[in-house]
Amino acid sequence: MTTTFHLVRHGSHDRLDRTLCGRMDGVRLGTAGQKEAQGAAERLAGDDLAAVVSSPLERCRQTADAVAEGHGLPVETDAAFVELDFGEWTGLSFTELEADPRWEPWNSRRSLNRPPGGESLGEAQMRSVRGLEQLRARHPGQAVAVVTHSDIIKALAAHVLGLNLDLYHRFDVDPASITTLALGDWGAKLIRLNLR
Repeated sequence: MTTTFHLVRHGSHDRLDRTLCGRMDGVRLGTAGQKEAQGAAERLAGDDLAAVVSSPLERCRQTADAVAEGHGLPVETDAAFVELDFGEWTGLSFTELEADPRWEPWNSRRSLNRPPGGESLGEAQMRSVRGLEQLRARHPGQAVAVVTHSDIIKALAAHVLGLNLDLYHRFDVDPASITTLALGDWGAKLIRLNLR
């Protein structure tokens, strides 16, 4: 049995592209992000979803609420899909990060580096793959929306495609975009990437 996963990135927030928010509390969707979340919900309106699962972070829960509402489903939260732990870098501006000598090696070789005091992308990939496998066991032959973060979606897509995590920057995952994966006992495949 094949389970289809619609991986939805949360909508935009007011700190997007300025601050590395990571797991910061209180990061909510801005006005544009709310519209984007509604757009993602509309794109998924015709799909027969069995569940809507969200990262525990508020920006994802807000996006998941928009998706779940049209399907009459509750939003389940699952820490398997929480944002990467950026450790000491959490909450810093990208200007501050560019001055940190550890920033460039992290971005060029994500397979070998980790944020100081944080989690490696490989560790995040493993926990999110386990999360999908647990959902697949609960929802065989069904479709599930998982609202999460760009890093997690990229890590999952790289896993399915067999890409080294150092190739992470070769594709984009935009706010409120949908990336669809199919997983079964036969393996996994990418159905669509970054649908907006």
